[in-house]
Amino acid sequence: MDARQRYESWLTDPYFDGEIREELQKIAGDHKEIEERFYRDLEFGTGGLRGIIGAGTNRMNIYTVRKATQGLANYIVREGKEGKGVAIAFDSRNMSPEFAEEAALCLAANGIKAYIFSSLRPTPMLSFALRTLGCAAGIVVTASHNPPEYNGYKVYWEDGAQITYPRDKEIIGEVNAITDHTQVKNMTRQEAKTAGLYEVIPPEMDDLYRQALKKLIIHPEIIGQEADRLKIVYTPLHGTGNIPVRMVLKELGFTQVYVVKEQELPDKDFSTVTYPNPEDRHAFELALKLAEKVEADLVLATDPDADRLGVYARDSRTGEYVSFTGNMTGALILEYILSQRKAMGTLPENGAVVTTIVSGRMAGKIAEAYHMELIKTLTGFKYIGEQIKFFEEDHEHEYVFGYEESYGCLVGTHARDKDAVAAVMALCEVAAWCRSRNRTLCDQMRLLFDTYGHYKETLVTVTLKGREGTKKIADMMERIRGEVPKDIGGAAVIGFCDYREGEEVTGLPVSDVLYFELEDDAWCCIRPSGTEPKIKFYIGVRGSDEKEAKERLRHMKQSVEEMAEQG
Repeated sequence: MDARQRYESWLTDPYFDGEIREELQKIAGDHKEIEERFYRDLEFGTGGLRGIIGAGTNRMNIYTVRKATQGLANYIVREGKEGKGVAIAFDSRNMSPEFAEEAALCLAANGIKAYIFSSLRPTPMLSFALRTLGCAAGIVVTASHNPPEYNGYKVYWEDGAQITYPRDKEIIGEVNAITDHTQVKNMTRQEAKTAGLYEVIPPEMDDLYRQALKKLIIHPEIIGQEADRLKIVYTPLHGTGNIPVRMVLKELGFTQVYVVKEQELPDKDFSTVTYPNPEDRHAFELALKLAEKVEADLVLATDPDADRLGVYARDSRTGEYVSFTGNMTGALILEYILSQRKAMGTLPENGAVVTTIVSGRMAGKIAEAYHMELIKTLTGFKYIGEQIKFFEEDHEHEYVFGYEESYGCLVGTHARDKDAVAAVMALCEVAAWCRSRNRTLCDQMRLLFDTYGHYKETLVTVTLKGREGTKKIADMMERIRGEVPKDIGGAAVIGFCDYREGEEVTGLPVSDVLYFELEDDAWCCIRPSGTEPKIKFYIGVRGSDEKEAKERLRHMKQSVEEMAEQG
């Protein structure tokens, strides 16, 4: 069927509820909108679903969620794991509770027990819960930091990490095999409860999670000494981090935590921000205003599903609040963990640090200084989580720390996804340790730059929405593949890798990624986003000092922007 035929089917089929049909009637004369909503099925990608909420096959709604869940259920049954159940969590977004409920009832109708949280929880808590409960899989309903019109559906496997190859492709195959809504099973909540296939996860799971986090503290005595003198401003950006972040900080003794009241409570429309992303400086406007008022040392923001952490810290030299990139935050926590565990004699000889190919290169220098193995994965924290599974299977390495440039890291192995609650805790411990040595986080970051090199990174993003945008992104990738530049920003290209060539050539799974090795320790990586209608250009440089690094980065960014404009 073409888009118009699919539209007519949804408009007339009694399977689809009255609200859906009413929404579709309003666009009856808008051919472009009908095309956008129905030209394809919303793609169940390698991590799950993500899209705009609304009626249509290319939208997030209860019907696309049911289809995805039926495909997952079929796969679980095929693997013989239906007796282990599935854990489900959801965030504060529009339709998140409804989508989570639909997923739970579809699973129950397939004879698979659903364990569901009663209210919003951070994504890392889902990873922790499914491992604690011994589930076969997990589902998180979230669109992370996307604008409010989006929602999503992420799938995890029994190790607690998001699905990876080949399991992701196998599940995608099961989802795509469902071509008719009559193939989708469903039941009521009461029927599911009566059958013993629907259970609310008890609040004790929250206590177990916080206990697991607090075991990761390296120097509780220093926190006890400095915590009540450290002023922290925190905003959950209307998301899931509010309660768990505040509780773990309180239990550790951090008494001066100031929460941005306007952003404290869940808000499905994220009314105080245009984009609930801690990578975006505009998301910090209210937090920085409060920080100035209370003279805070740290300003922290977690995204709606609390897996990413954004950071500002006050520089005692200037009195200004300085933004920390994900690479900077990751490097601070990494160096602290390695240096302190080495001093205590608890650093494993076969320890490994895991980052992605688009993360900053300082991690490699820090890992080398402490004789740790550095392992790089494709972009996406699921690949970092997957490495922990590999380590447990082959015992060649022991996981010490992992992070990616997009403001996500994982301290410990209690979860297998990035955890902003744990990151807040770890960074506050680093800040307390620095304070005990009369340093700020800005002082410590300067020390890292002086020790390991003045590395700077940035990201250029081009948004191209809809069907036309998808084609433009694909065309841009093919053009660059066919005309590999000889230099970028004045730095000669000394190496080129197309990750579409596969594992035999690149050492990593097939991916639509282009990587350029440049002279003088610079690099550039280009890839379409897997979760948003964007193409991303990652760039990194190293300078002899901060001034030179900034200047090199400026030239590189300008060159990349010109490359993007060529389309």
